[in-house]
Amino acid sequence: MLNERVRTLRKSRGMSLRELAAATGVSAALLSQVERGTTDPSLNTVRKLAAVLGADLATLFAEEPPAQVHHSRPRQRPLLSAGAGLMSYERLTPGRSDLEVLHGRLAPGQATSEEPWAHPSTECAVVVVGSMSAEVDGVRYDLAIGESLTFDSRLPHRFFNDSGAPAEYLLAVTPPVP
Repeated sequence: MLNERVRTLRKSRGMSLRELAAATGVSAALLSQVERGTTDPSLNTVRKLAAVLGADLATLFAEEPPAQVHHSRPRQRPLLSAGAGLMSYERLTPGRSDLEVLHGRLAPGQATSEEPWAHPSTECAVVVVGSMSAEVDGVRYDLAIGESLTFDSRLPHRFFNDSGAPAEYLLAVTPPVP
């Protein structure tokens, strides 16, 4: 589980909670809650932890080496939160470092991040319910059900829903990012 991986990686690097807090900019109290499994960190916090601990997202969520075949079931998948007031992703793939597929849900007015951000990957998003928009390198792309957008994630980007109805999409990211 995430809490055990964070604690194990922190200790293996000889870091105290306070040292990890200082390096990530996340409070020691929140990190303690994460390590005890009493709270789920935001995706932004998980990215910070991964960067400081020298791990990728897949490593942090891996409970054991992934099976060659992974069967994913609704309501049993890990959730990745993008932060307070932002949307969450449901992770469809196991903890491997080659591919991540996420199921995103955007309520009206929600976004994946407040500001566009970039990372070294390739992404492909396909809308499966409703409509939504993407901002990639300052250009807006409006996407309807069945439409997809593939781009170099090194370009600043984010997804958002400024329609009046919920939207859902599948997002493939390779390689996954911390």
